[in-house]
Amino acid sequence: MSFPGWLRYKHTANETIAAALRASHSQTMRVGLLPVQAPSYRPRRPYQTPIAEKENAVKSMRILCPIFLLATLLAPAAHAQFAVFDASNFGEAVQEFSQLEQMYTTAVETRDQIVAAYNLAYQMSQMPQDLSARYATDFTLWTNLSAPNTYGNTSAWVNALDIGSPAQATQAYRDAVVQVQSYPGGSLASQDAPTQATIQNQYATSELAQGTTTSTLSTLGAIRSNSQALAQKLANLDADTYSTDPSQQSEMAVLGKINTATLLQIHSQQDTNQILAASVQQQLVAQKQQIDAQNRAINEAIYFQQNFPNTMQQITGGVSNSLHAISLSPNGH
Repeated sequence: MSFPGWLRYKHTANETIAAALRASHSQTMRVGLLPVQAPSYRPRRPYQTPIAEKENAVKSMRILCPIFLLATLLAPAAHAQFAVFDASNFGEAVQEFSQLEQMYTTAVETRDQIVAAYNLAYQMSQMPQDLSARYATDFTLWTNLSAPNTYGNTSAWVNALDIGSPAQATQAYRDAVVQVQSYPGGSLASQDAPTQATIQNQYATSELAQGTTTSTLSTLGAIRSNSQALAQKLANLDADTYSTDPSQQSEMAVLGKINTATLLQIHSQQDTNQILAASVQQQLVAQKQQIDAQNRAINEAIYFQQNFPNTMQQITGGVSNSLHAISLSPNGH
C-alpha cells in the first residue's frame, strides 16, 4: 500500500519525539558545568496501520509540543541548579575565612586597647574636687609707695618708684637730693696736687652716687609698675591649675601651664636680679666713699710725716726769735 509523500516518515512519531527530547536533554547537559551523557530511549513499537499511526502522531504532537517548548525555555534554569565541588576554590575560601577571623580578632584587640587608653586619659583628666581648697595660697602683692610732700620735693621721687621712668628718676634726684656746686676753677688751681686730687675724687663719688641712685629708682619703678600685670597672670595660672574643667587638664593644657609657670619664674628671677644689681651698685658707691675716706687719712698721715720737721722748726725758730726780742730790763732795754 502506497501513501502520499507527506505521509512517508523515516521513523514513527514516537521515535521522532524521543529523538527531539534526547537532543534537547543532551544540549542542556552540555551547557552545564560538567558534561553529562543523556540516557538512551527506545520505546517498543506495536504494529499499527498507517492511518492509525498518523492519528496517534498528530495527537502526540499536540500533547508533547507544549512540553517540549517548556523544557526548552527552562533549560537555563536547570543549568543554574547544578552544583560542582572544586577543591581549589574551597581551599581558598577556607584561607580567606581564616584571614577574616584573624582580622576580626585583631580588630577586637585594637578596640580594647583604644577603650583602655580612653579610660586612662579620662581618668587622668579628672581633678580632685577639693584641690583648690587644699593647696591654693595667696601671695604678697606690690603696693604703691606713698610719702608726705610738705615742700613739693618728694612727689617726683615717689612717682619714679611707682612708674620707673628714667626722666622721673632724674627729676626725683634733683628735687630731693642736695645738689653739689661747681668748684671755682681759680681756687682749685691754686691748691697743691694732693688737695686737687681729693677734691676731684669727692666730685667723682657724688656723680657716681647720682647715677646709681637714678638707675635704682628707674629699675624699682619698672618692676613695681609691671607687678599688677604679673599678679593677674599668676592669678590666671592659679585658677587654671586648680580648675576642674576637663579642657584645662588635658595633656597639652598641663604642658602649656608648666611652660607658662617656668616663664613667669624666669621673669621674676630677672626682676630679682635687677634689684640685687641695684643694691650692689649702692653698696659699691658706699664702699668707694669708705675707700676715699681711708685713703685721705693715709695721705694726710704721709703728708704729716714728711712735713712735720720743717713745720716744727719753723714754729720753734719763731718762738725763739720772739723770746729774744722781749726785753726783761726795767728800762725796756
